[in-house]
Amino acid sequence: MENKTEEDKVSIIKVSALTCIDLDNSNLHQSAVLLKQACLDSGFFYVINHGISEELKDEAFEQSKKFFALPLEEKMKVLRNEKYRGYAPFHDSLLDPKNQFRGDYKEGFTIGFEGGKDGPHGDKPFHSPNIWPNSDVLPGWRETMEKYYQEALRVCKSIARIMALALDLDVDYFNTPEMLGNPIADMVLFHYEGKSDPSKGIYACGAHSDFGMMSLLATDGVMGLQICKDKDVMPQKWEYIPSLKGYNNEMFGEILDFEKVM
Repeated sequence: MENKTEEDKVSIIKVSALTCIDLDNSNLHQSAVLLKQACLDSGFFYVINHGISEELKDEAFEQSKKFFALPLEEKMKVLRNEKYRGYAPFHDSLLDPKNQFRGDYKEGFTIGFEGGKDGPHGDKPFHSPNIWPNSDVLPGWRETMEKYYQEALRVCKSIARIMALALDLDVDYFNTPEMLGNPIADMVLFHYEGKSDPSKGIYACGAHSDFGMMSLLATDGVMGLQICKDKDVMPQKWEYIPSLKGYNNEMFGEILDFEKVM
């Protein structure tokens, strides 16, 4: 039997074909059918024509790079607090302890929804004021991230309307003060170090399923994101998820997915 190197194994992992959800499609029922099929297939789908401008996305990514390029001493000044807001250093999370030797080779920064203290979630752990880098060090950083956060939340609410129809519910089922009117919604910036060696238990981000209603992923187009459509079948079959050609500003949507980053 031929012995394959880790590089050989990666090369034979196929690229996955995903359903595409077009938020510019006025036929929401058609989109609901596609979304339902995507969830049955893998829990993963493309999102296009979402309305977030290319300029805003580029600015958010550029500002993100500026933060992660800061000296560690500066980043540690906004270390993640007990409300899960702020900076998380490398190896902070260990998502797949069965297969990982140590924590993920990534660092992150979490921004959350700042709902009113008297709202239905005002006393919950995931609702509190955000913490921000020094504006003298990163001018305009907070303003860019707040704007991008609101735009991403708008996209989530649009997808929630389609999700409601896919579940045979009223289109505005989730659009209530108790749900998306005051959501537990986090935006996490990630910087991956580019170190991954599965044979040694080293991953940029270990295998995991996201929690919550849905997740949106915006990437810089660099390959690395993988999904497994059936985590219970052994050996697991992992597939790369590429960016769409012709849609530089597409996003990935996730509902009940199983993923990792190499």
